[in-house]
Amino acid sequence: MIHLRSGGSAASIGTTGGELRRWSVDGRDLLWPGDPAWWDASAPILFPIVGWARNGEVRIDGIARPMGVHGFAGGRPFHLVEQGAASCRLELLDDAETRAVYPFGFSLSVSYHLTDGGLAVGFTVANTGDRAMPYALGFHPGFRWPLSGPSREGHAVVFAEVEVATVPVIAPGGLFSDRRRPVPLEGRRLVLDDAVFAAEALCFLDARSRSWAFEAPDGSAVRMDLDGFPHLALWSKPGAPFVCLEAWTGHGDRVGFDGELKDKPSMRLLAPGAMDHARVMLSFQPG
Repeated sequence: MIHLRSGGSAASIGTTGGELRRWSVDGRDLLWPGDPAWWDASAPILFPIVGWARNGEVRIDGIARPMGVHGFAGGRPFHLVEQGAASCRLELLDDAETRAVYPFGFSLSVSYHLTDGGLAVGFTVANTGDRAMPYALGFHPGFRWPLSGPSREGHAVVFAEVEVATVPVIAPGGLFSDRRRPVPLEGRRLVLDDAVFAAEALCFLDARSRSWAFEAPDGSAVRMDLDGFPHLALWSKPGAPFVCLEAWTGHGDRVGFDGELKDKPSMRLLAPGAMDHARVMLSFQPG
């Protein structure tokens, strides 16, 4: 575990998955610590796909290859490249195991920079191979709910812009259907309760907002600012003591999709030698 500190802020990052495992401000733990009874993760990095692949496999060069939900990065060892008192950078490189299911040369770098009250998370995907590389990237942090006080009631997510008040219906197997369902948005505000999460994640594809916030009734909030992630997703389980505010470049397969990975909707195609960058800025405001 890598430990960072800046003023009253602290963070811990695991080398498995390069995953943020703890983030606190002035002694207040904000990140879900992980619990197998609900969800045994805190803030996984999603790569080289986001969401579910149909039948748990992707097709590359006409060959079906196994690929679990959100790809494989979350279970792979990242290598520490550099570290300071308040920052670090870790990297995942392709190897024989990754190439067996994803036959591309790549590097995935994640950097964490802690400030007093904030945490910047940067991502760089590089194609180190000799052919175009399809990929998707996501960041999946979970926050404690309640964020403040003893009750989950009265918490809300507030978008920077007014979003379309419907989201895709998630079909069995995590696939995206063509149907849509309503979301109880009140302007830019979505009050959270168990009913909101009764029918899987809420996926705001090509969202207008470039920032959103998880707010407690006392006014305290975790804010997430985004750069390079077009899609937003909100996920929890009924009764769970956490809520996830997710940033995605891609999303799950559509119902009936059986094409090549490169033709999957919302995948990015990275040229040989090219790099893509994305960034998330987390900040906490006390009530």
